Amino acid sequence: MTIPMVGVDGVRQTVNADLSTAQTVWNLRSALNVAALNCMTAEHGALLPNYTAFLDRYASKLSSTNRALIAEFRAEYGPGFRDVQDSYMTRVYNYFALPPAQENFCDVALAVSSEALAPEVTDLELFAAQALPRIEREFETFFSAYEQYRTDLAAWDARYGPSRSEVRTTFYGNPDGITTGAASMGSSSADRSSAGGSPAQGELMIDLSGTTGQESTAIEATPVPASDAQPQPAPLPRQGPIILPEETLQSPGSNYATERNGEIAGSE
Repeated sequence: MTIPMVGVDGVRQTVNADLSTAQTVWNLRSALNVAALNCMTAEHGALLPNYTAFLDRYASKLSSTNRALIAEFRAEYGPGFRDVQDSYMTRVYNYFALPPAQENFCDVALAVSSEALAPEVTDLELFAAQALPRIEREFETFFSAYEQYRTDLAAWDARYGPSRSEVRTTFYGNPDGITTGAASMGSSSADRSSAGGSPAQGELMIDLSGTTGQESTAIEATPVPASDAQPQPAPLPRQGPIILPEETLQSPGSNYATERNGEIAGSE
């Protein structure tokens, strides 16, 4: 898992670092959008109506904010600004949907969504400047904890981990002459020699001591008849990023996500 780095200024370089005033407001709106869609427990049931009310109350301000954002991206990236902006906003949605931080994120998003509707809140920009860092802290809590876990794991491995890895690789033949293999923990040739054994016929013994600088480790290759070969398990799926594109966040007929339509979408 890639954890955002902390910059020389001590600020973690996430999607919420070094934002303009307009982007701060828009990222707060995005955070509440993700929360309204992802925080589905009963205790967070008020998030969706709160977000709907938030859009209604601040419709004019959100429209002007979006126009300001378009101008900022166009000024910095030129004619291709829209692709850059869309890519960035996808990262923003993915960021707020990070699974390990969801429980705390939902809690703080619920509180923020209620506070945003308070009568005394009249300046959305000022409110966003205070509210977005509160949401960001929940992700910082996870990032810091994960970094500490990796540090602790490395220390544990250094003290208690195995000094060397011993692998037995068995190659299976099949009628088509294609060779497949399966690896498992096994004993070294030195272990078998001490027990009076020797490599069986057809075993491939490879000495890895020259590359590791450690005691010799054996890799055994034992051919077996094709009829005895066990089916090889399918490869494990690779975990990809969380994909929450705008299309997903704005299902047709919804009354709370209007990223690319109408005034809030900033249509030109």
